[in-house]
Amino acid sequence: RPFQPTMGANLRSLLFEPADAITRLAIKDGVTDVLVKHEPRIENINVIVETTQNESEYVIVVVFSIKENDSVQDVEINLRRLR
Repeated sequence: RPFQPTMGANLRSLLFEPADAITRLAIKDGVTDVLVKHEPRIENINVIVETTQNESEYVIVVVFSIKENDSVQDVEINLRRLR
């Protein structure tokens, strides 16, 4: 994001919110919005957000298809609070 401070999903601030359904929805919506606006090479975006058992970490799975060759890809991202 160099030189683009407004681009992003605001994940850093959401990590310290309560680990509930509202926060998971905000993370999902933020990631989806960034991908739709700034990544024109993909489509059919599905974002799945889950918390771990101790609710200190989020597991985000992004499933998408690449327009060029219609292959389906998925990326798993782990977000963890550091104290």
